[in-house]
Amino acid sequence: MKKDSIKTGISFGCALAMIISYVKWHSILWAIIHGIFSWAYVVYFMVMGY
Repeated sequence: MKKDSIKTGISFGCALAMIISYVKWHSILWAIIHGIFSWAYVVYFMVMGY
């Protein structure tokens, strides 16, 4: 059960980072790069206030 939650959280974080990146930069390449960094980019985005 715990492994499923972790896998879902990672997948959600990746998708969220990619969506935020694409909306901000309008670039598929940047969306993929930010998707790799996943939750780190989401937290950075929130901290920087964009």
